[in-house]
Amino acid sequence: MAPKSGERRLKAKTFYICQQCGYQSLKWLGKCPDCGQWDVMVEERREPPTASRRGGAPQTTAPQRLSDVATTEEERCLCGLSELDRVLGGGVVPGSLVLIGGDPGIGKSTLLLQAVGSLASIGPVLYVTAEESARQVKMRGERLRVNAKDLFLVPETSLETILERVRELKPRFLVVDSIQTIFTGDLESAPGSVSQVRECAGRLMHLAKGQGVSTFITGHVTKDGAIAGPRMLEHMVDTVLYFEGDAGHPYRILRAVKNRFGSTNEIGVFEMKEGGLAEVPNPSELFLAERPEGAPGSVVVPTLEGSRPILVELQALVSVSTFGQPRRTAIGIDPNRVALLVAVLEKKVGLSMLSQDIFFNVAGGVRLSEPGADLGVIAALASSHLNRPVPGKLMLFGEVGLAGEVRAVSRPELRVREAARLGFDRCYLPAGCLKAVEAPPGMELRGVRSVEEALDEVFA
Repeated sequence: MAPKSGERRLKAKTFYICQQCGYQSLKWLGKCPDCGQWDVMVEERREPPTASRRGGAPQTTAPQRLSDVATTEEERCLCGLSELDRVLGGGVVPGSLVLIGGDPGIGKSTLLLQAVGSLASIGPVLYVTAEESARQVKMRGERLRVNAKDLFLVPETSLETILERVRELKPRFLVVDSIQTIFTGDLESAPGSVSQVRECAGRLMHLAKGQGVSTFITGHVTKDGAIAGPRMLEHMVDTVLYFEGDAGHPYRILRAVKNRFGSTNEIGVFEMKEGGLAEVPNPSELFLAERPEGAPGSVVVPTLEGSRPILVELQALVSVSTFGQPRRTAIGIDPNRVALLVAVLEKKVGLSMLSQDIFFNVAGGVRLSEPGADLGVIAALASSHLNRPVPGKLMLFGEVGLAGEVRAVSRPELRVREAARLGFDRCYLPAGCLKAVEAPPGMELRGVRSVEEALDEVFA
């Protein structure tokens, strides 16, 4: 049918889109100008908007005053895993959209299957398995002892079919595993492309907000550790969780990096066993269980992950370099931060490490990002360099500045109480925190103002 006079016919356009960052170009480029990655520009054909795509958004409402908006707290649903509930901020919020990212095989599907097994007692759950067959999920469910009556499986990759099944079943919870394998027929690009991931996530967001269906979607991560697909995906969802772990350790850490309904930087600790993921309610005891006694370079520091204090072991190895260029390796902590603290040791304390190989590790696969561990890093490096062990029941924490001063950190009382609970009897902390902390029974607190003063006390 020919278009009417004055009416322009919309034509499909061809773009080249970076599969790493979503940068768009009208012509092919070997290197993305935005993220700098090579051979990531893929041709995608963009069709004009269809009625189904234009009508997917919920209807708009009339403006209302801020004072008239209801402030009743959302009723949360507990998923049976207290560690997951902690990371989510106290449970699953109705109508929320949660993204869980992690390496393939890390345990994302296992975690969700265990969670929805308990959520199915609250309301119907629709589990969309786009990567595995229903039989495979059933076998995993038998291993995890998940046998919920209202848990429904759909092995499907078409978004339109999934939305139709949601309209038929009317579930209270929806799981899509994974978002990179879902596609919509309105786009000609392949599943997993930037356009497909963005469009499918947008439709699922409208479903969650419009019908109040709590939705979980999983996503793979790239070699850099970021969730594959456009960065916009993390902005669209309510909560972003990263499931981290090392193939050499049975422990998994679930970390919240975005949460509109709770605190960010919360973590949950799990242990991968034959029967699934087991919760670890006391991670401090777990991380210190195999700590060597009287070994130089080993120091315990209390770190805060969200609202939870965790004691972790820092290990340093300083040895004479046999090469012209000394090696600097750090695992579990920012290598630049370690290099900065090594420079402070050389300049302010007088320990010469210019010709030394330095290897640093955070035991247990934990990743530290807060500056409260600086004083512990300093003590571990000095202990290994001097070949003098730090007393086993001694603990240190504090931020270290470039002038060698020890600065105050947040929530020192939580750190001290956790150390006292595990039997530590002496703690060196910033002098600025000393007045705000009451010493627990059997714990001796000593405030220090500089790195040199702290090391003199430890190795006196």
